[in-house]
Formats: sequence, structure tokens, C-alpha cells
Amino acid sequence: MAIYHLEAKMVSRGAGRSAVAASAYLSCSRMLNNYDGVQHDYTRKQGLGWRQVFLPATAPAEWQDRETLWNAVEETETAKDSRLAREFVAALPIELSREEQIQLLQDFIKEQFVADGMCADAAIHDPYPPGHNPHAHILLTVRPLDEKGKWQYKTEKEYLCVKDGEERGFTAAEFRQAQADGWEKQYQYKVGKKKVYMAPSAAQAQGYERVSKYPKSTKYGRQNPITERWNSDEQLILWRAAWADVANRHLERTGHEERIDHRSHAERGLLERPTVHEGVVARAMEKKGIISDRCELNRQIKADNALLRELKAEIKKLADLVALTVPVVAEKLEKLRSKVLILCYQLSHIRVGQKQYQETLNVYRSQMARYTGLVQQIKDKSKERKALLTEKKTLPARKIFKHKELASKIAELTEDLEELRSEKALLLKHLDYAEDAEAETFRKDISALEASLQKLEAQEQKYSVELETVLQEYAGVKAQSTGLDPVELYEARHAIRSGYEAAVNEKLEQAYGDKYSPLRWMEAKRAQAKLTNDSMEEYAARKLAKQKYKSMSQPIRGWKQEQER
Repeated sequence: MAIYHLEAKMVSRGAGRSAVAASAYLSCSRMLNNYDGVQHDYTRKQGLGWRQVFLPATAPAEWQDRETLWNAVEETETAKDSRLAREFVAALPIELSREEQIQLLQDFIKEQFVADGMCADAAIHDPYPPGHNPHAHILLTVRPLDEKGKWQYKTEKEYLCVKDGEERGFTAAEFRQAQADGWEKQYQYKVGKKKVYMAPSAAQAQGYERVSKYPKSTKYGRQNPITERWNSDEQLILWRAAWADVANRHLERTGHEERIDHRSHAERGLLERPTVHEGVVARAMEKKGIISDRCELNRQIKADNALLRELKAEIKKLADLVALTVPVVAEKLEKLRSKVLILCYQLSHIRVGQKQYQETLNVYRSQMARYTGLVQQIKDKSKERKALLTEKKTLPARKIFKHKELASKIAELTEDLEELRSEKALLLKHLDYAEDAEAETFRKDISALEASLQKLEAQEQKYSVELETVLQEYAGVKAQSTGLDPVELYEARHAIRSGYEAAVNEKLEQAYGDKYSPLRWMEAKRAQAKLTNDSMEEYAARKLAKQKYKSMSQPIRGWKQEQER
């Protein structure tokens, strides 16, 4: 089933990552990072399905080589905590073939990123077993390019200048023009015991001493408008919506009915999230069209209990009837037949639910084992990375080769951790869990499913006992009717049967709502006919009716022949 998942994250030195390492990982290749001299080798990594570099028209042609591209990024970003790249991890619709997935990814990248001036490095990973979790990694540059293919600035120093008491911000280029109009930078001057920002002309007139050579400026500088837009929450929302639109367009084009949606339940006008008593599993099952846990089960139990109370009341009324006439017996039998129909429908509904619960449990138990393995791998690799960081920190600076070796191992572990966390997030998304769900949540939900399955089994047993009671009552009324004319009883029953069936069908439709199934209703009628053995008795009654008609018509035919003579 197609799911929506588009995870966005930054590749930054502050988090211990590098753009070269991230690119080597997604492309399963070997690349040298010129910034720190670390070689990243992921050529033995399994699961690579496709990879490609996308460049805007202004980018240098040599950047088609991903190692050259990301080393250019590393060279430009000089700060120790620089943001180097933006990364997206997207779940690919399993309904599409690999060629269709590639076309989907190419359209999305070209329309949303390359057309906006970004360089993109993308790959499809399909880890073992193939087809169960295909996803794409998209690595994007964070600096825009100018018309000559040079990197633009992310942020630019903005000086707060004054003129006639007005303060305004200017970049260095803007200030060169503004200075001619009388704008001045502000510096700190000592005024008594205080330090005050003033224009040089005003300070010199009063004989104040300047205490700092740095002019007054905004705290973070002026951000590049393009970079500011790329980093905005509004742009992320647009990208998320675009992924859903492109994926749905390709699903529709290839003839698939499945669709994905980036919006939350509230935004789509759906019901609110289940309460604590219903839990996450109920909502997941509701979305997949499965009988849910505490949500649908509670509705079903209420409807069933209402029907059972009505059944008991009707059975009590039947017990009070003592008259043994054809109309009364026909009414008794048809009412009891209606109760059998209801119980057969309820039991069929419950057994379908039991099957779906069991299938869901099998899936969750399998995914629980997979989730536990991912969590353990993350713990082990985090522990190993921490140990290597400690070792690198205490290692003497003169051991350059050892430093490089440790740095390479740390980078490899960092990328492994990112992939494991992404796989964990995708797994949780498949099951419609929050990203901060832990193993204990899995166990609780599995226990809840097992408890719900036990409740269904108890309901089945209860309704089976109730059905047996009604069948015994039905057999008792049939035994009392042995002295009645079977043909007359058959005709009386069929005269009122359609009305009873229509009433039962309407009750079931009201009780089950959208979950009502006409096919299950037909199955209930077949099961009722088999349990009450009506078919054979009705066949015998029709045969007697034909014989009775022949015997009654024989004297009339003889009289007509006598008259003709």
C-alpha cells in the first residue's frame, strides 16, 4: 500500500556529518573528502537501485561528478558548524515499477529543486528483501548559484547606519552608495561610564572616545532571499504537498487507485485521533479498512448488545404464546427465523474480524522483531561511535594517519546511524506510529490486539450459545406444528416472510452502518436455511400442494368430459 513519508533533515558539520560522506553513502561509492582528508568507502553497501546527479543550467559541467560537486560544497563552507546540504528521505509507492519510481523521482527533483537553482544528488535504496521498503535519498545544495555558476552568500553582514535620527540596515555594497547620501555607520563611544553607539560625526563634535572598531550591525546579518525561502517552514510545506501531488499523478497515470496525502487528519476533515483508550493501532487499522481495535469493536459491541436485548425480549414474548393455530405458528417460526438470520450475520461479521485481527497480529509481530533489531543496531553503533570519538579526542595530534582512520570510521558510523534511523522512521510510518514510539509501545499494542482477539472469541462463543438456544426454540415450535396442514403453514409463512426479512435487513444496516455487507447478508440466509432445514420442508410442502391441486381438479375434468358426451 502506498504511504506518505517525506523526511527532511540537514547535513551539517555541527552534527558530525559531511556532504561527501552523505553522497558516498547514498550512491554506494568511494569518495575522498578534501576538507579533512577522510576517504569514505561504501562500495560494499547493498540495496542500491538507481543514482543520478541533477544540475541547473548555470552549474559547472564538472559537477556532474558527485565527488567534485560535494568537495566544492565542503570547500565553500569554512565554519566548523556549517550547514552543508539538505537531505530528503522519501518512501516510494510500492505499486510502481522501478522504472516508474525513477520517473516519479526525476519529475519531482527537476520540478521542485533543479528548476529553483539547486544541485541534487539522488539515489533509490531498496534493502533486502527487495520491494518491501523502497525509498529515495535526495541530497541538495543549500547555497544558490549566480549566473556565472559561482556560489552566492547565505548571509551578508548588515550594518545599522544612521542619518538625521533614522536607523536603517545596509550591506557593504549598499553602504557604498548610501554613504554618498549622508548615511554613517555607528560605533561604540564612551559616554561617561556607558558605551553608546553613535555616528562618528556626532561623537567627534562632542569629543567622545571610540572604544570599538566594529560598527553596529544586525545579529545574524541579512539572509540571502533565496536561501531564506528555502529554509522557511512555508517552503517545506510546499515541498511536502508537491511530493504527494507528483506521486498521485504517477499512480493515476499507471492505473492505480491508491493515493497519498501530506495533510494531517484534521486538515483533511477526518475524525480526530483515537483517544488513549482506543490507541494508535485502532486508527491504523481504521485507515486500512480493517475492523479496528477499541474503536470499531466498541461500536460493534454496542450495536450487538442492542440487537441481543431485542432478541431476548422477542423470545420471551414467543414463550408466552400458547395458541397453536397456523397464523400464530407461522409468526413464531418467522420471528425465530429472523433471529437466526441476525445471529448468523453477527457470527459471520465476528469471524471476518477474527481473521483480520490474526493477520494484523502476524504483521505486527514480524515488524516488532524488525524494529527491535533496528533499535539494537542503533544502540550498538552509537556506542561504538562514542568510543571512537573519545579515542580521537585523546589521541595526540602528531598521529595524523590514526586521526584520519578514526575520522573515516566515525563518518561511516554516522552515515550508518542516519540510514538506520531513517529505516526506523519509515517502519513506524508504515504502521502509522509517531516517530518517537519505542519498543514498549509496540508490545503494548500487540498485547492490545491479542486482548481484542480474545474479546472477539468470547463474543463468538456467546452468540453461538444464543444461536443454539434460538434453534432449539425453533425446533420446539416446529415439533408443535406437526398436526397442522403443512401446505397451509408453508403459504402462511411465505406470506409474511418478506416483511420480516426486510425488517431484519434494515436493523442490520442501521446497526453496522458502513460496515454492513450485502454479501454477508446472503451468506447469513444460506447458513440459516441449512441450520433450520427449511429447504427440504418447503420442497415437501410444495409437492403436497401440487398433489392437492391435482386431486381437487380431477372431479372437475371428469364432469366436463361427461357434459361433452
